Amino acid sequence: MNKKFFAYIEYDKESEVYVGYIPSVNGAHTQADTLEELNEKLKEVLDLCLEEMNNDDINSIPEFIKIEEIEYIWVSLS
Repeated sequence: MNKKFFAYIEYDKESEVYVGYIPSVNGAHTQADTLEELNEKLKEVLDLCLEEMNNDDINSIPEFIKIEEIEYIWVSLS
């Protein structure tokens, strides 16, 4: 299978680790100390998740279209 997956990556300041997940695949999430390690671990967890899926599950994975940035300005009413 040749399919691209996109991961959402954040840095958790409190625990000082990178956290990543692949929104289109249930259970595909992990964390690591470096981005390089996170990339490797995301590939491993993706492989494990896909091994547990049947062909119908894999074919029903949504197609990635784009990421849209939404800016929200919080205005306090008090």
